[in-house]
Amino acid sequence: MKVTLIMAMTVDGKIARHNTHYPDWTGKADKRMFKELTTDSGVVIMGSRTYSTIGKPLPNRLNVVMTRHPERFSSGSNLMFTSFSPKELLSHLSSMGYTKASLTGGATINALFARDRLIDEMVLTVLPTVFGEGVSLFAEPMDAILELVAYRELEPGVMVMHYRFT
Repeated sequence: MKVTLIMAMTVDGKIARHNTHYPDWTGKADKRMFKELTTDSGVVIMGSRTYSTIGKPLPNRLNVVMTRHPERFSSGSNLMFTSFSPKELLSHLSSMGYTKASLTGGATINALFARDRLIDEMVLTVLPTVFGEGVSLFAEPMDAILELVAYRELEPGVMVMHYRFT
């Protein structure tokens, strides 16, 4: 299964000011791109804090929420709560017929997948914003080599970089 990490971040490397910061700072063009990429993959994987911040399942794709306590939540037709490990989750999604998944955060979930070398690609939107402090892309130190596949200006001052993990 191909896993693509899709994130927006500030130029100082933050994906949010704090764990419950709603991503209202990324702009319409980034939100459109996010919707296109995640709808195309068919699956969005996120942690429970990210899900709580969004507040509802994203339409037209399976929303998978990783949590230590899935029994606290109710799953629905496009919503699944699970305590699977990343490897178990990807195996389960493959058995359901999925071939692609979008990893959409937060920092802890990103780190779990990166630690096990389960991220194939990353689409990173860098916005001309500085938070000074906040949530990093990964919740722990990472060591990975990336290959730049493509880059483009999404809108004035906003860059999208597409990387492949090697």
